[in-house]
Amino acid sequence: MKADHSIDSIKSVETESDQALIRRFIETLWIEEGLSENTQKAYGSDLAQFAAWLGARKKGLVQANSSDIEAYLAAKYCRQASGRSMARHLSSIRKFNVFLMREGLIAENPTVAIDAPHIGRPLPKTLTERDVEALLDAPRTDDLLGCRDRAMLELLYATGLRVTELVGLRLNQVNLRQGVIRVVGKGNKDRLIPLGEETEEWLNRYFKIARPAILKGGRSDDLFVTERGAAMTRQAFWYLIKRYARRAGINKPLSPHTLRHAFATHLLNHGADLRVVQLLLGHSDLSSTQIYTYVAQERLKELHARCHPRG
Repeated sequence: MKADHSIDSIKSVETESDQALIRRFIETLWIEEGLSENTQKAYGSDLAQFAAWLGARKKGLVQANSSDIEAYLAAKYCRQASGRSMARHLSSIRKFNVFLMREGLIAENPTVAIDAPHIGRPLPKTLTERDVEALLDAPRTDDLLGCRDRAMLELLYATGLRVTELVGLRLNQVNLRQGVIRVVGKGNKDRLIPLGEETEEWLNRYFKIARPAILKGGRSDDLFVTERGAAMTRQAFWYLIKRYARRAGINKPLSPHTLRHAFATHLLNHGADLRVVQLLLGHSDLSSTQIYTYVAQERLKELHARCHPRG
């Protein structure tokens, strides 16, 4: 696909010289990096907005200095632009100025000394303990597939597995006698995770009653199987979770990691050591686990605000 010369946002730039510069910039990046149409439009939109702001101050893109760029970002902040949006605009302006330097149109890049806006890391969505109980109780366990689904949900919450790890489990990874499972996570790293009595009970029921009946005499090394005798897929299991969430009356947005987040957050809420949670989750870096301490702190703030007389 060739560079898109018909980007509407560029047409809105008042001066022909700025229009031409933006088009040349996008065309150069397309040749060098193969920009998608959406990326071309994003660059065009960002730079057109900056050019319009400069135009109102009787300046062109080549004349913009660091003070202009900082003032532009401050104006966007005052209009309540998100940190992510401001960071993207700065990135577009920064890359454009690199292009201007290569073209010999400016001697220095005015964005060099400008720090990118801080983008707060979004806190993972989690569930309360009451929500989790309702979700675990949602499958009809007198049904074979419901028994399987209950065992899967219990195992997911008890261990904090990634969904891909859960559906990829094989029979030889489960040791009910010792009450542990062996998980092969990212980077092919093994970790042993305890199951807990409730999960062991549901896995036993699944092994003895539901799994043989679901397989109808067939054989499989996969732990969780479908009526076709195949392994449960990530997509199919996620569909089940959403269905059970609706049945449990949970209206919060869910993600494939929701029960993993709940596992980590609830452990920390009940006093678990951060490094223990790191090992259980299979995080190679403690900073990946620390995000859950913020979730726990936010929960404590909510409780304090709701329950304390002076909250």
